[in-house]
Amino acid sequence: MDTTKTPAPNAAEADPQVDLDKRETTQDAAVEAKADADSALTDADLDDDFAEDQADAEQPGHVGSAAFAIVSAGLSVVALSGSWVAGIVSERASVAARLELSQAADANAQIAAQFVDPWHTTAMVNGVFSALALIIATFVLALPAFSTPERTLPTWVRSVSWAGIGLGALGLLLFVLMYFDLLLAIPKAGAA
Repeated sequence: MDTTKTPAPNAAEADPQVDLDKRETTQDAAVEAKADADSALTDADLDDDFAEDQADAEQPGHVGSAAFAIVSAGLSVVALSGSWVAGIVSERASVAARLELSQAADANAQIAAQFVDPWHTTAMVNGVFSALALIIATFVLALPAFSTPERTLPTWVRSVSWAGIGLGALGLLLFVLMYFDLLLAIPKAGAA
């Protein structure tokens, strides 16, 4: 038995096999390095996502403030445009005043019963809506002052609250003008 190694019939064929092994090893190392870099980026991305989630958890929600700001603006608009509550209360005041009148009542008493009392009642209901709107909007704007110093309301919530304050103040002004008959004079009957 011959134990000597015979050279390969083609020496050039042996070298590519070695080069192929080197290439595979180099490619494997490059793939592993890229996988390590991807996993490092993924971990960093996860850490960033986790930090953002913690920041969102620490940031207080403004849902309540936004809801109250919208409610205050809505109440202000209702106070200025009139509500069905004011209409019902006004009609009730008119009926009650007419029932108290006697047939012999003079014209000024009838005007007061049919016009002035419902007018004042409507002004009172709208004034209550305006006052509520003004109080709620002021509360929304003052809320961050009583919490952490870093807490600020979103711009749109502050804008809606300021609108509620402006419209509520206008409603209160109209209430005063209507209730004390400064807006329109009470009609008077002529002397008979």
